[in-house]
Amino acid sequence: MNRSLELIASSKLQFILKGMLLWFFLLSRAIVAPGQTESLPEKVVITSLNQKTQVRTNENRELQVNVSQKDVQRFKTRGWVRYSDFGARGDGKTDDMDAIAGAHAFANQHGLPVKANEGATYYIGGKERTAVIRTNTNFGTAAFIIDDTEVQNRNASIFLVSSSLQPFPLKGVSSLKRNQEKIDGSLPGPCLITVANSQVKHYIRFGLNQNNGAAQTDIFIVDKNGKVDMDAPIIWDFDQITDISALPIDEKPLTITGGRFTTIANKAESKYTYYSRNIAIKRSNVLIDGLEHRITGEGDHGAPYGGFLYIRDCAFVTVKNTILTGHKTYSTIGAAGKPVSMGTYDISANRALNVSFINCSQTNDINDRTNWGILGSNYCKNMLYDRCVFSRFDAHMGVANATIRNSTLGHMGINAIGSGTLTVENSTIRGNTLVNLRSDYGSTWQGEFVIRNCIFVPAGGRPSSASLIGGSYSGLHDFGYTCYMPERIIIENLHIDDSNHPENYQGPAIFSNFNPEMTDDSYQEKFPYIKTREVILRNVTTASGKALRISDNTFMFRNVKVEVQ
Repeated sequence: MNRSLELIASSKLQFILKGMLLWFFLLSRAIVAPGQTESLPEKVVITSLNQKTQVRTNENRELQVNVSQKDVQRFKTRGWVRYSDFGARGDGKTDDMDAIAGAHAFANQHGLPVKANEGATYYIGGKERTAVIRTNTNFGTAAFIIDDTEVQNRNASIFLVSSSLQPFPLKGVSSLKRNQEKIDGSLPGPCLITVANSQVKHYIRFGLNQNNGAAQTDIFIVDKNGKVDMDAPIIWDFDQITDISALPIDEKPLTITGGRFTTIANKAESKYTYYSRNIAIKRSNVLIDGLEHRITGEGDHGAPYGGFLYIRDCAFVTVKNTILTGHKTYSTIGAAGKPVSMGTYDISANRALNVSFINCSQTNDINDRTNWGILGSNYCKNMLYDRCVFSRFDAHMGVANATIRNSTLGHMGINAIGSGTLTVENSTIRGNTLVNLRSDYGSTWQGEFVIRNCIFVPAGGRPSSASLIGGSYSGLHDFGYTCYMPERIIIENLHIDDSNHPENYQGPAIFSNFNPEMTDDSYQEKFPYIKTREVILRNVTTASGKALRISDNTFMFRNVKVEVQ
């Protein structure tokens, strides 16, 4: 089996998948005999009656796919199916969604790859229909027009990359500890474990989008003996568990290649009614290669998008050689009753491990501040940008370990909270700060920053007083956890292009002013902030010629040890 380093950090995946009893969890798919029917979970009924091959919708909006016995044998002998086999016109005008979904349903049943017709343009209207992908799919040079102007169900994905393996409740685990190396019990093979404690609230958000937090959540991988993959460790203590499940990890890679997708943007009211007309990836061990997504029809208002590539509840997903598009930013009234810009994404990752973006870019200007940052993520571990040109990297509700290398990030830069190691190397960052610790989640990072061989262009070259590590923390809000600054920050071979700076510029600061009210010992934090212990600097240069200093708030960071080597 070919597992490139780019797809799965191969050696790790080979190790955890060794000995997997995949057959135990496969859903059986018997070959349909003449006159027999089979109901599939995606509301598709496949028959092989003595009639022509066709796809239609019944009165219950279920898809009925009939494939003649002659065509069944022809497709199996050929070894793949294409959309035109199931009636897709590919003329850019006829709604081909039912034919596309029918082709995938038949292919899933027989384990056949799917190919789009070269040069075709498939129009996908607003009806509620999702094509489930469980076999290799080659979109090739075909174009797909996704019309979101009139949509029956904005939450219905266009494609769902799905596994035949099913999650199951995990018995006998009543508590967990941070960095625990093994859980009790025997499993059929490597599994993705998702655990929650609804009695503990984390990520109690502060600011214009304030909320009451989310249930304590973690996600990690174990082998068949319950041994935890310590490259993505358990990051919380769970004194109580209210829900825990195991999802077997697919051993065989699934590959999706090509495709030129264009979304005609919705014209809905500008409020938090996210659109999910996307490619949802809810299967482990997936490669997306050579896809393109563009957006047209954005006007002066619209609802936000939750991500054209939506990666959730899975591990080992790689997106490479792919071109995406940043969405126009719209505003609404937030939870605090004040206007707020709405996050809107072309990529989202939630409860996902070992997710990599390699040699990817976006169609629009990464420095265009009218467009929102392209990525949003929650509860992820081991995220990678390599050779990417994107407007931002972002981790909302925590990332454990993230790497950005050989990349250029635009106006929204690096925004993150989390734990483990954040590594930024051989990259150019054009955000307001080199790394922004999100203040709405406590500006917290429990671990280390390693920054090497980078160029920092503060605020994309606009006049600014540069600082490397940004954030804000009053010590008066309970985020549901203790908040940390990175314990150690290593910065090596960094050039700060602060040539365009304001008058009275004192030089770049390591830390921005996290709390302007904390100027002496009289200020008391109700929820104390654990400050950085050590900063190690090696060959940090500035275009202005001014030396790097600690912060505008020297009191707050008075105990930080700065070592220049």
